[in-house]
Amino acid sequence: MTQLIRTWLLTCAALAALCLGPRTAHAELGVIATTPELASLAAAVGGARVHVQALALPTQDPHWVDARPSLALQLSRAQLLLSVGADLEVGWLPTLLVGSRNGRVQRGSAGFLEAAGLVELLERPTGKLDRSQGDIHPSGNPHFLLDPRRAERVAVGIGKRLAQLDPEGRASYLENTQRFVQALRQARHRWEERLSQARGREVITFHRSLSYLADWLGLQVVDYLEPRPGVPATPRHVAQLIARCKQRPVSALLQESWQPSNTAELFAAQTGVPLVILPGAPDFPGGESYVGYLERVVELLGAALVKGAQ
Repeated sequence: MTQLIRTWLLTCAALAALCLGPRTAHAELGVIATTPELASLAAAVGGARVHVQALALPTQDPHWVDARPSLALQLSRAQLLLSVGADLEVGWLPTLLVGSRNGRVQRGSAGFLEAAGLVELLERPTGKLDRSQGDIHPSGNPHFLLDPRRAERVAVGIGKRLAQLDPEGRASYLENTQRFVQALRQARHRWEERLSQARGREVITFHRSLSYLADWLGLQVVDYLEPRPGVPATPRHVAQLIARCKQRPVSALLQESWQPSNTAELFAAQTGVPLVILPGAPDFPGGESYVGYLERVVELLGAALVKGAQ
């Protein structure tokens, strides 16, 4: 009887293995990205071989993410951490790294990839820096993922690092990366054609987070709603901007959805300048891709900046 039971159990185990085999042919690589933009790129390049999570929500300012214990727990299980870098997450990521106690994803390890090291950064400050200048990033502006040209380089870098950590999936990562790059380039050509009439248009932005978007599309950022990066607008500064725009109108005031809109709405009402609120990040939890995210951004810009837009 005992032998029959043992044989029956082994047979059941073998059948279960056969049934589950195709789903568990490899263990998913756990990838944690600090922002939804990075998470969407990792998901596109990693495909079915990775499980991707983002620490910041699409509705959050990535400078100020609450370093909750639940996020440290997510990080403790990761094999790869993707960081934007250039001090974007300096206020919260170091705390999570310590709390995770995960040596695989610490800075300097193969499981840590800083995207800022893969691209050329704009707005590198020169001279003496101090806090009176506002939220200055000494390495350069970290908001480069709104430029699809730079996002392409980041995606390629992610694919290479995934192949390093998971050599068996190298061919899959290469194929996924090539497919993503091709789709992004095709979309970029369409977006640039859509917004060709907007090149040279003067705009004001809330924060310096849209510098790369403006650089890509040829927009001229002439001022900022913040008097200094990260410093809330003062009534005096807003009054000066209003007076300036009445003398020399601009095409739009641009800001991201995670930034407060009350001052921007006041400015728009006083000047008649269109206020364009752009999505701050892809809706990664909802399944939105990086290309889908930029599609939304381009449509909003086109409606405000292109003549004859419906």
